[in-house]
Amino acid sequence: MKKVGFTTSIPVETVFAADCKPVDINNIFVNERNAEKLLENAEKIGFPRNSCAWIKGMYSCIMSSADLDMIIGVVEGDCSNTRALREVLELNGVKSVPFSYPNSRDYNLLKSEILNLCNYFGINIEQCVHIKKKLDNIRKKLVYLDELTWKYNKASGLENHIWQVSSSDFNGDYNVFKSKLEAEILQIEKRDEFHEKVRIGYIGVPPIISDLYDFVETLDGRIVYNEVQRQFTMADSIGIDDVVETYKNFTYPYDIYTRLEDIKNQIKKRKIDGVIHYTQAFCFRGIEDIVIRKNLDIPVLTLEGDRPGSLDSRTKLRIESFIDMIG
Repeated sequence: MKKVGFTTSIPVETVFAADCKPVDINNIFVNERNAEKLLENAEKIGFPRNSCAWIKGMYSCIMSSADLDMIIGVVEGDCSNTRALREVLELNGVKSVPFSYPNSRDYNLLKSEILNLCNYFGINIEQCVHIKKKLDNIRKKLVYLDELTWKYNKASGLENHIWQVSSSDFNGDYNVFKSKLEAEILQIEKRDEFHEKVRIGYIGVPPIISDLYDFVETLDGRIVYNEVQRQFTMADSIGIDDVVETYKNFTYPYDIYTRLEDIKNQIKKRKIDGVIHYTQAFCFRGIEDIVIRKNLDIPVLTLEGDRPGSLDSRTKLRIESFIDMIG
């Protein structure tokens, strides 16, 4: 089975339909024990220190992974640095193909991009729909896990984050993923409820910081909403037998105003007291913080992460003051 790596969430149905194993390279990087070494390796060959850690980490992961057969680079709708990353990979003999989420969210343009992937893998879109129906059964369970977080107050913010972010590639095997998820849900259901004072929403890209969720819970708070991670589950398109429409509904690759509609609805639904907006250093999404603050009517704490690791003392103090202020 060929392994297909990708730089951010893609229509994963295409990879499974081609009988290949999808690998979200971000998940490899963030789970690497010596992630700092990966950044150093990329910087040694010329990646600037003031470039995004995710790009450098993914480059090193790809170059050190002998079993990746090809890469799908998302060149529109995520990080513009992916264009240059593909060029450096090509220089090193790594095979990659581009994929774009059209900024216009035009249905036909997006369909063309998905069909290009289908043609590359030698499959048709009907096969993707067949896989989507299987994945939707798992996505329903992820929706329930999400409810165990915000509605039934039994799952932690970290558990919510891990399971939802993993649905970008279903850890390469959706049947195994489903079995492990079902077992995890059974364990969570048996717990007593959380009774935190402050309910926090997390918006923005998944964090490069390892202990954010646990630290929030030491302060009698809990993250009950993970915006982008929830979008990875395609929760709002379960039951739609149209792969193109599904990824048109996927808010992450598109403009901030599309995302804000979803964010506002979830804040109200989950009774959230305040929001942590996480941005990655040197990323254009940090500028979107201006729009977010103008459009949300609850307190917002903006955190910027750079390299992988734990929270520093200053950031811990800011989070503590934020939660105290809300509480």
